[in-house]
Amino acid sequence: MIKDFVSFVQDVYSTDEFIPLHVPRFEGNEKEYVTNTIESTFVSSVGAYVDQFEDMIADISQTASGVAMVNGTSALQVALRLAGVKDGDEVLTQALTFVATANAIRYNGADPVFIDVDRDTMGLSPDAVQEFLKEYGEIREDGCYNKQTGKRIAACVPMHTFGFPVHLDELLTVCDNWNIPVVEDAAESLGSLYNGKPTGSFGDFGVFSFNGNKIVTAGGGGAIVTDDVEAGQHAKHLTTTAKKPHDYEYYHDELGYNYRMPNLNAALICAQLEQLDDYIENKRALAKDYSDFFGRKGIKFRNEQADTRANYWLMCVELEDRKERDDFLEKTNERGIMTRPIWQLMYRLPMYEDCLRDEQQNAEYLEDRIVNIPSSVRVE
Repeated sequence: MIKDFVSFVQDVYSTDEFIPLHVPRFEGNEKEYVTNTIESTFVSSVGAYVDQFEDMIADISQTASGVAMVNGTSALQVALRLAGVKDGDEVLTQALTFVATANAIRYNGADPVFIDVDRDTMGLSPDAVQEFLKEYGEIREDGCYNKQTGKRIAACVPMHTFGFPVHLDELLTVCDNWNIPVVEDAAESLGSLYNGKPTGSFGDFGVFSFNGNKIVTAGGGGAIVTDDVEAGQHAKHLTTTAKKPHDYEYYHDELGYNYRMPNLNAALICAQLEQLDDYIENKRALAKDYSDFFGRKGIKFRNEQADTRANYWLMCVELEDRKERDDFLEKTNERGIMTRPIWQLMYRLPMYEDCLRDEQQNAEYLEDRIVNIPSSVRVE
């Protein structure tokens, strides 16, 4: 099967050279917009493309407010602060995620509590969240608390793994019943839909990443989106060092952050976002080809769930066990086809090994079996 897979991927990307996991494509107005920015001299955090990007990301996510930021991790950190997460709180999230999800929680002085995922979405399980809260949760006047630790459960952060939406309706119902705000880590799911509505638009806040390996990129970059216009304005204030507007005085009225997206990066992402729909259609066609190929081989290719439309940011297969996974990884990488395992679970990392967690049966099952395969947009 490995030989056939290598040949298939080489045919897909029309090369027998090294094939990476995911690379950006620059086929639109990127050079024009970046050149415009350089010529304008507004290359830092003030400029027309920053404003344009914020309008575009709000429109794409169907939210009222978009705030440009330097990267997705800082966006999640600030979104959690705006949601009310404070030092000593707890935040429910998944252990099967990129480390930035847990890091952003810790940056606010809070502790992640790792709840299991669903096998079908690879994202936070509403049933597992409900079971945890039934055992440990307690609603008080000022929110939900963990009866065991005495700490406030200040937020819930689902992550849409590889662009596949979690079961949002069920999760939002659970969190609403327990008075817990939801902050969507939609870093990987720009353009994905759940029941026809974009991910990032369901929670109190949504967060996106525009790192170089994402479906569209600003080189770096991130964004917060929300339907709360006042909160969006506060996010903008916080991330521009909390400086009060004034013709010449420097006055900062609260602890802020220098998390501004430069106009240069905004120019790049504006051009990329113009091509987002085409990129998603291209990747969805690739996913269909992969699904057909692996179906003939009797291997499970991960497809979207009913009532969702995935962006297929990183495509993946589910292998039989860890032994088969490791053999696939070794042999494909030896042949110049980049493949990667899913992340190590967060509680295996030294800084999170003492965090509360449930049994993690599904997360550990997926950790042993999921492999990402080349997923770049194809040249047409």
